[in-house]
Amino acid sequence: MTTPTILEMRSITKEFPGVKALSDVSISVAEGEIHAICGENGAGKSTLMKVLSGVYPYGTYSGDIVYQGEIMRFNGVKQSEEAGIVIIHQELALIPELSITENLFLGSEIGRRGVIDWTEAQLRARELLQRVGLDDDPDTQIKNIGVGKQQLVEIAKALHKNVKLLILDEPTAALNETDSQHLLNLIVDLKTKGVTSIIISHKLNEIEQVADNITILRDGRTIETLDVHTGVDEDRIIRGMVGRSLESRFPDRTPHIGEVFFEVRNWTVQHPLDPSRLVCKNESFTVRRGEIVGFAGLMGAGRTELAMSIFGRSYGTYLSGQIFKDGREIKVNSVRQAIENGIGYVSEDRKSLGLNLLDTVKRSTVSADLKRISRGGVVDALKEYDVAEEFRKRLRTKVPTVEEGVSKLSGGNQQKVVLSKWMFTDPDLLILDEPTRGIDVGAKFEIYRIIQQLADQGKGVILISSELPELLGLSDRIYTIFEGAITNELPAAEADPETLMRSMTSVKKDALI
Repeated sequence: MTTPTILEMRSITKEFPGVKALSDVSISVAEGEIHAICGENGAGKSTLMKVLSGVYPYGTYSGDIVYQGEIMRFNGVKQSEEAGIVIIHQELALIPELSITENLFLGSEIGRRGVIDWTEAQLRARELLQRVGLDDDPDTQIKNIGVGKQQLVEIAKALHKNVKLLILDEPTAALNETDSQHLLNLIVDLKTKGVTSIIISHKLNEIEQVADNITILRDGRTIETLDVHTGVDEDRIIRGMVGRSLESRFPDRTPHIGEVFFEVRNWTVQHPLDPSRLVCKNESFTVRRGEIVGFAGLMGAGRTELAMSIFGRSYGTYLSGQIFKDGREIKVNSVRQAIENGIGYVSEDRKSLGLNLLDTVKRSTVSADLKRISRGGVVDALKEYDVAEEFRKRLRTKVPTVEEGVSKLSGGNQQKVVLSKWMFTDPDLLILDEPTRGIDVGAKFEIYRIIQQLADQGKGVILISSELPELLGLSDRIYTIFEGAITNELPAAEADPETLMRSMTSVKKDALI
């Protein structure tokens, strides 16, 4: 018996000024299936889903959306939600200062004659949270629960809206392994209850695990749809995404490692809100010129806290410790001092901390060191343009012009702009915090190449990543962190996932070199 089709998108074409984001894209989704959409950054995945959900309303694109056998012409998200289509964006649409209950029913409050019935709302909230496996108090503020639980609240909101077709855009991008697996299990469970899901993800192992079919987009066009049950592996998906086989996930490199030039000794930092908690506990490490030093740790281990506190004391309360560069102690009491001492930091949160989304590519590229393109305190507009254009070409950033707003770029291209910003400061040490989070395998390969080139120029690179294959494939040496303490240090050539995981989950400091 043939499963009925819940959705067809036929010949969808969507243009923005200077770029055709979608060109004649078609996709068919069966009722009750989990359908994945894969493609490189800029392939058009998120744009297609925004067309479907009414973020881009009817009239701004050409082609037809056929949902449950009817041609739909959504003029906004509210209309698509009323039809049972709910989209959960990568940037969650929750209000941190409001409670779980308030967020669940925001815009569809439970009450009569303009008065909210909080007792009924609490009862309904508990029922919805139970359905997604969340046992937190509904009165808890969103800011006080982790990203994994926030994803579950978003899905609970969708269930309240009687979702029939759930769209998830990079749902596990910011989650650890445990939270990711819980979310994937929930999506599979929703399938058994008749909810159809469309997932956009760059985590191909997760796609293989839960998807029934995979549609691949490339350069705004439909390439093919693969049936996972006939046998599909990551290499087959990658070949469709990039148009070629990636024989190696990491570029070849012969490291040329010099002397130690950067050293942190006995670094201790207090949590900014809880004085009884140390986020960095007497941590010491070194970086050599031309070396890529990896930092491995589970979410919450203190990797980002260590990086941010070193970079101008941007996190927590400094208690003790010293930083040496080329044998001389340096002071990095502010971000400006850190930059002046040749330290750059690419944040894991490119949208909030890495970029000003109101800026252009041009302005973003030079923003960390305006002095270098200024005369008498006035920015030289020609130099600014030339620098931005140079980095656009050097990093192969896909953008029509450097005058384009960074908010319009795909995640991978936004990450290249962030890299450009810090490369422009010409740092001796570049700290990269989850530099490939939420970007596709093709863009990852290009960023790996850039990281290796920086090391080959004699710079030191600190690489923080939650992906152990990435750390093992790029690093020359790896430190592990557990509960704010460095627990191990070993050459990457002698490391494996099991050894790293053992050190990432234990306070025992063994096998130090």
